[in-house]
Formats: sequence, C-alpha cells, structure tokens
Amino acid sequence: MKIDESFTELSARERAYAILDDTDARELLGPFSHLKSPHLLKQGIVPENDDGMIIMKGSISHKPAVVIAMEGKFQGGGIGEISGAKFAAALEQVLRENQRGIETWPVILLDTGGVRLQEANYGLLAIAEIQDLLISIRRYVPVIGVIPGKVGCFGGMSMTCSLFSYIIMTREGRLTLNGPEVIEQEAGVGEWNASDKKFTYQTIGGSHRVEQGLADLLVKDSRMEICQAVKRCMEMGIPVHRSTQVERYRKQVDQLADTISHSPADCGGAGARGRSWFEALTKDGSSRELGQIGSVLCRDILVGDRLCRILAVTADPRTAFPRTSKGEVGLQQGWELARLIRQTIEEDRDAAKKRPLIALVDVPSQAYGYLEEREGIFLSCGAAVNAYADARQAGHAVITVIVGNAISGAFLAHGLQGSYMIALDDEKVTVHAMSKQSAARITKRSISDMDQAAGNVAAIAYDIRSFNCLGAVCRLLKLGNHDAPSKEDAEAMKAAILEGIGYSEENG
Repeated sequence: MKIDESFTELSARERAYAILDDTDARELLGPFSHLKSPHLLKQGIVPENDDGMIIMKGSISHKPAVVIAMEGKFQGGGIGEISGAKFAAALEQVLRENQRGIETWPVILLDTGGVRLQEANYGLLAIAEIQDLLISIRRYVPVIGVIPGKVGCFGGMSMTCSLFSYIIMTREGRLTLNGPEVIEQEAGVGEWNASDKKFTYQTIGGSHRVEQGLADLLVKDSRMEICQAVKRCMEMGIPVHRSTQVERYRKQVDQLADTISHSPADCGGAGARGRSWFEALTKDGSSRELGQIGSVLCRDILVGDRLCRILAVTADPRTAFPRTSKGEVGLQQGWELARLIRQTIEEDRDAAKKRPLIALVDVPSQAYGYLEEREGIFLSCGAAVNAYADARQAGHAVITVIVGNAISGAFLAHGLQGSYMIALDDEKVTVHAMSKQSAARITKRSISDMDQAAGNVAAIAYDIRSFNCLGAVCRLLKLGNHDAPSKEDAEAMKAAILEGIGYSEENG
C-alpha cells in the first residue's frame, strides 16, 4: 500500500474495507441481498442492489467495529427508504452490542447530499431515526465520522454529523446544511454564487470547519492518515458533545447578532397559522412567555390535568438574521429550542411525572443564508434534535402537532423527534425535504414532472395525506377553522394531544 494512496478516490465499499482490520471484515446486507429501492424505477432511475449504503462489520485495532459508508456516486449518497433502513439497522445492532457490554465502535464515512429527493419524506423519517440512535450510542462509545471529499456532507445528514463525537475532514470535504445551489435558488446569487468554488470551500470546507472547532481533525487525502485519525479518535474517549454545549454556542450567535444592522422585514403573513394555533392553545391558564427571542414561543399550559410545555417557531420581522424573518429555523432558533427543552429536562429531573413537550409545527424551512452556513446552522439545528431526543429518552412525551408547513431541516429540528404526531387535514399542511423549486433544480426535473411522479411515489408528494400514507402520523384532524381556531377547535386539539401523551407514556 502506498503511504499517500487516496482515500477519496476509493468507492464506499473500498473505504469501509480500508478502515477495518484486514482479517475479519465482512459486509452485511450486501448487493446479493437484493435490497434495492422500490421507488426509483417508477421515476425512470435504475436502482442498485445495495442502495448505495455499505455496512461492514469487523474490527479496528482488534476492537469490534461497524463501518457505515455512503456511496456518493449513487444518487449523491442520498438517504432513501432502504439505505436509511440499513443505516438504522446497523446502528441498532451497535447499540444492542454496547448495551450487552460488548464495546462496539461505529465509524461513519460520509459522502452524501442528505435526503434522497426521489424518496424525500422516507429520507426525513429515516434520518430522524438515525439521529435518535446515535444519541443513544454516544453514551457508550464515541461516534466517529469521516468526510473525505467528493460530495461532502449536506442536508439532514449534516445535522446528523453534528451529533457525532468526532469529525475527521480533508480540505476537500465540505460540511454544511444547505448546498450552494439550494441557497442560490432560494435566496439569490447575491447571497451565494454557487459557481464560486473557492468561496464555497473557504466557507464550508474542511480547513474552515476544523479552524472553527466544528470539526476535530484535518487530514490529508491519505488512506493511511485517515485510518490513523480514526484510531486516534477511538483513544480520545467520549467528549462533551458540541450539540449539548448550548450556552457556549448561543453566546457566540448572540454576539454575532449584535453586530448585524437590520430593519424590520416584511413577513407577508408567513407563519400566521402557527402563531394563531399557539395563541389558541395558550389562551387560558398558560404561564408567561419563556422564549428569549421573538421567533421562538414557549409557555407552560394545562392540557386536561397535565402541565405541558408548548414550543413554536414563528415569523419575527425584527429578527437580527433576515433569513429567519418568516419563521425559518436558523442559528438563534435552534439554540433557543435546545435551551428551552434542556431547561425542562433539568427542572423535571426528579419529578415523578415529566412535563410533556408539544412541538407546534409551522416551519417553511431552515434559513438559507451565507451567515447561517458560515457559522454552522447544521449544529444549531442538530442541537435542537439532540435536546428533543434527550427529553424523550428521559421520559418526556414529545407530541408533534403539524398545523402548517413542515419542511426539510426545520422539521427535523422541530417535530420529527416526536413520540406521537398529530396533523391538521387540509391542503395548507405540507411536508417535504425541500421546496419544489429547489428540488426540481437539484434533481434536474421540471415541477410538472415532479408532480406527476408524486402520483406514483407518495414519499415525494407534499400534501399531508400522502405523508400520512407513510405511517408516521398518528392522528389526522379536521376541525372547524384551521386558520383561526375557535375555543372548541383548541379544546379538540388538546383532547388529541392528551390522547397522544397517554399513548407515548404507555408505550415508552
């Protein structure tokens, strides 16, 4: 083996073999298992028998290990139903082994654009499950991630990466929530010129991420050096994870906000439904407002005889970050959600009954902006994911109530870690991994082609009834007035929430 042999140029399967000891590496659920996506052929795409997800079991320095590698050359390494299920199943096995006292190390080789847009909502659901498992595994052993290059790590998988114990990157690796093309589509070329590669790497490349402390080790594109870096991380033990360091990163973001000059934005009625439902549900007997920024609302309310904490992200024309003025989840919103949730966990630590958390969802997307990407919005959103998962694992029921939009990383951050999901049944309630315009650009399809494909594949449709077909929604509600809920509508919603609390507590 050459000392400087490229790791990036290897296939996902070759990368996985390279990380493991030579003696006992074996692939699980490989191509001869014929686990391929049932959704791609319907869209004129040839599937692969491993669905671009490689799972290898073996050892690293004679310690049991599982390597999970994404094949960036197949559908951009995107997470779909089958690839996501393989990923989650591998993590479940790692968790079980560690719970049995067999120390087993997970190493994840990332080359992914995030959710596979041809299976959008299956990808979102899979990533939420993967995130929950990673948070459980970290209590036993460090989770180690490698971003060698080629595709990089984007979308919901960047939020997942933020939960890792250690992140190893090359200079060619990229780590960010929104890709340059998506930002250019959503916010304009003035916000991000996707053709400016130098600017992109200076902002989201490996050198900058390690310099910021958002990744841990910068290595050369060398097979030997990356293997040595993985072993070094194994020796370093379990750290204080970035996604739990709320006050540290909130302080940094607040200091940045103080330097931004801004004027009130025109929200155009965005987030009105979310705010209307928050006001309706908190109208009688709620506590004072607990949120410390205008776009994150939080109060304690009575639902039946249960004291609950309700959280919502809404429009705020006075926000320091203009890309979050219409209710998007950005740097401040993710950390504020994490703060409020962790406050609840701490206050209820010794309580016989934990306060249920209600995630009221009407989020158009995560924020699309240069500042957000430069400062690590993927970590902000990941911190909210981490907090919700920790709350649920600590015994708090987490009830997700979708009253409007539930889009992309914003939904992963605020809603998809719920233990019980309720949604209003109407055409204004939408769920997806990306806006139609951006999804069309990334998949190189017209919007009409996407709409036609949605008739055959429910996972890529935007409407709530199609999402309901995937099995994630527990209750679809049709009430009197979804835009301006009456007292009766609010009481009906509370009854559904109370039912969800009972279900969650009974089923763990």
